Amino acid sequence: MTLGNFSRVTEFILLGLSDTRELQILFFAFFFLAYAMVLLGNLLIIVTVKADPKLSSPMYFLLCNLSFIDICCTSVTSPRMLVDLLSQRKTIAFEDCIAQLFFLHFVGATEMFLLTVMAYDRYTAICKPLRYTAIMSRQVCWVLVFACWAGGFLHSIVQTLLTIQLPFCGPNAIDNYFCDVPPVIRLACMDVHVTEWLMVSNSGLISLVCFLVLVTSYTFILVTVRVRFTEGHWKALSTCASHLMVVTLFFIPCIFIYLRPFSSFSSDKHICVIYTVFCPVMNPLIYTLRNNEVKASMWKLW
Repeated sequence: MTLGNFSRVTEFILLGLSDTRELQILFFAFFFLAYAMVLLGNLLIIVTVKADPKLSSPMYFLLCNLSFIDICCTSVTSPRMLVDLLSQRKTIAFEDCIAQLFFLHFVGATEMFLLTVMAYDRYTAICKPLRYTAIMSRQVCWVLVFACWAGGFLHSIVQTLLTIQLPFCGPNAIDNYFCDVPPVIRLACMDVHVTEWLMVSNSGLISLVCFLVLVTSYTFILVTVRVRFTEGHWKALSTCASHLMVVTLFFIPCIFIYLRPFSSFSSDKHICVIYTVFCPVMNPLIYTLRNNEVKASMWKLW
């Protein structure tokens, strides 16, 4: 297939995290264990929340959705990465690359929006406890979750459309272990500065705005807790501290990668490991080990 005077690239080569065979085997063992922990940990949270009627509050409803999104997010990149770590030729078809890019941004943006909703839920529970059940009703929770998925889809479709309209005719080696916007558009056979800034205004600003909303929510929570000094509020603050730990690990790498011109910086593939692997692993650990209600329900379920 031709595009003007050029042949269009039909496949990409994923360079991965390392070209050393010994390191590839080590990475395979580590990431296979991490992927298994993500699947088992998040599935356990989903089953526990669904099985225990006591875990019916909006916080656990949103946590259940977060676990499902984490499974989807890591499943977009991890299976192919594990296969490539054992393969000699790490190629991916152009259509598969675009599909991976689309689903990664779809579930990634959805998780950003959902984490923001979870911060609002904690803000409402601590700062407006008397109105909490009215504000965060089950109907409102469903609407907010649907809005998160819809926002993630709109974000992803914009990123995908901006990518597929670019001509790819020259080098086809992606310096990463999955297809993402920054390393892919670096291979385009044209000036992509306008496209870059459009993508930065999309991905970068979404990451930054969501993170600022999160920080603002937790600032209000901290002020409320300092004023009231009750045992219940300190327990809520402990939950929020765990939540803030996860979202910081998730948002800071995303802001670093997407809130800057892509072609001006080298590959960020090692930073990508943080939000594609580490954060999905951390979520079930933090939300279970620091939550007595979830731990008690898990023991009861077993």
